[in-house]
Amino acid sequence: AGTPGISDPGEELVRQCHEVGITVTALPGACALINALIISGQPTRRFCFEAFLPSDKKERKQILDSLENETRSIIIYEAPHRLVRTLEELHEVLGDRSMTLCRELTKKHESIFKSTLGEILAYHRENPPKGECVMIIEGKSFQELKEESQEEFLKIPLSEHMNRYMDQGYSKKEAMKLVAKDRGVGKREIYQQLLEEE
Repeated sequence: AGTPGISDPGEELVRQCHEVGITVTALPGACALINALIISGQPTRRFCFEAFLPSDKKERKQILDSLENETRSIIIYEAPHRLVRTLEELHEVLGDRSMTLCRELTKKHESIFKSTLGEILAYHRENPPKGECVMIIEGKSFQELKEESQEEFLKIPLSEHMNRYMDQGYSKKEAMKLVAKDRGVGKREIYQQLLEEE
């Protein structure tokens, strides 16, 4: 069973022990999320653990949407009968990111499948999974976030972009500097565009 207490009913027992003053200690032991992360080939420095996603559609969608811009590696547990549905939802929200699917860890039929979300989804549509799964999905890169942010800023007129900062109390010079940074261009280019707009 691995380490009780991580996405496990043991969590409730520990909470109750604390409530009645019973000392709780832990001994190192196997834990599926850490084992999977270590062997995944995904970044291990920073990660978030979502355990099993809720069955409730609304709750599930909220959690999935909150993961769209997550920059840390994302670890999710899933049961085999829900895996394809979850992969479809993850692919829709996160796109075709790098992913590792670990199945039946520390057991005879252990398997590790590192590819992209899309390829892992396609494979499991044809080959129904057996056994509990741990998914480790690469977080969104800071470069991707920056590019998406720049694309959003390019959709609004330059004067409106400038006004957003000036309305917050920035001087025209400070606003120009911030707008240039947002759009990934030099201050001179912003200055020139503003002159052309006048």
